[in-house]
Amino acid sequence: MRRAVLLLPALAAFLLVTACGFVSGDPTIVQTSVTVPPVDDVRITSMTVFSGRHPPCPDPAEADPDPLPSGDPGIFATYEVANSGVEAFTYTIRFAFTTDVRRGVTSRYETVPAVGPGATVRGTVRLGVLELGTCPVTGIRIAEVTRVPAAEAPPAPGECSPSGIRLTAGDVSAATGLRSAGLHLENCGTRDYAVDGYPLLELLDKDRSPVEGVQILQDSGSISGSEPGSDEPARPLVLKPGESALSSITWRNTTEIGPAPVNVPYVRARAQRGDDPVTLTLHLDLGTTGKLTVRPWTRPPA
Repeated sequence: MRRAVLLLPALAAFLLVTACGFVSGDPTIVQTSVTVPPVDDVRITSMTVFSGRHPPCPDPAEADPDPLPSGDPGIFATYEVANSGVEAFTYTIRFAFTTDVRRGVTSRYETVPAVGPGATVRGTVRLGVLELGTCPVTGIRIAEVTRVPAAEAPPAPGECSPSGIRLTAGDVSAATGLRSAGLHLENCGTRDYAVDGYPLLELLDKDRSPVEGVQILQDSGSISGSEPGSDEPARPLVLKPGESALSSITWRNTTEIGPAPVNVPYVRARAQRGDDPVTLTLHLDLGTTGKLTVRPWTRPPA
């Protein structure tokens, strides 16, 4: 298979690619500059996508609906993050790779740590290997930007905070309106770490101001449908270096007539009183219930 050769003039370039698995002749990949306004300090500056004569969208009814190559087709975008704030922020950006028919949209996340006030950081996001049945990607857009103070950003994988503990959150799981998200506490330092009780949580809006009117309860059993044993009492734990503890938050996305639904993009969490805070991006859709519950720290199941 012949590899793509990219020619890059100053602002825009065209790239002709021949790859195994394509149909209907040689598709064209084109790189163009982008002039759309930034989204929350993030701007796409150029994108390289399929253009012109490209394979059609695969038909899901076909036995082998994948006319696209099995390798990386070279689809990517360059972007820049220009911090307009007055403190350093860590940005998490979700890029959506789109198609002419809006089917098969694939997202990629990029985290840009500790961008100082007034600073600009540039980067590249790549589509990578295409998924089976993916339509030809013809556009890239910024789907979502979240930013937290750099001093409160969760440690990157493999890194440890100066305090010697790492507090992170798992993905939100949902079932018939019941939501939950796991909290993970790891002793990544060199000394024992004692914890007793519940994580301390502060709910923040999109401007990272406190959200009022939501009860944070230390009794997951008060949420109908919560898992059995979720209301176990807190017990003191001592985590040796490398050991972990688990907690979780639970809520119902119930919306009734009355107050406007509450959505909480950020949660500022402490493992316990006196610890440094970590701002987690969780997107809690609390509806009109006005409450969520938190479980105590426990050891992971054996």
